[in-house]
Amino acid sequence: MKRIAVLALTLFTLTANAAVPMAYPKNPDPRLTPGSLCDHADSYRYPEQIAYCERAVNSFTKEAIFISYRNNLGYRLSGDRATFKIDHFIPLCAGGSNLENNLWPQHVSVYKITDPVESVGCEKLSQGLIKQAELVDLIRTAKLNLAEAPKIFKYLKSLR
Repeated sequence: MKRIAVLALTLFTLTANAAVPMAYPKNPDPRLTPGSLCDHADSYRYPEQIAYCERAVNSFTKEAIFISYRNNLGYRLSGDRATFKIDHFIPLCAGGSNLENNLWPQHVSVYKITDPVESVGCEKLSQGLIKQAELVDLIRTAKLNLAEAPKIFKYLKSLR
């Protein structure tokens, strides 16, 4: 009888937890945000001459990203809007696009971890110390696995 009670409680807990939407994504979801590179360049930058798109994401698009992550993935994304930004999965400074498939709602707790990786990575890209393809791979890894971000940051800082 005790086993049945434990099993019932476990199933109830799992079911209840599955029904509770998550507050916000910790990573871009590849189904909605696979990432994309700039294909309509406003300029070409860095020694590698990578295509660069100027920032061009309007309020309507930002809201559409929030709605998409809520409706398609079940995130609440509630609370103070100032605790979120619409992030470019592949950042503009690394040749990312402004297309919806490169945008996702990023919580402050996440961008505090990933923004330093982007910043130092793009600095190294501008100095010709890393190629775009490698930087994009590193940024993808950092954003899809936050635990890797400190190691990637350290690696990027070491480039001379």
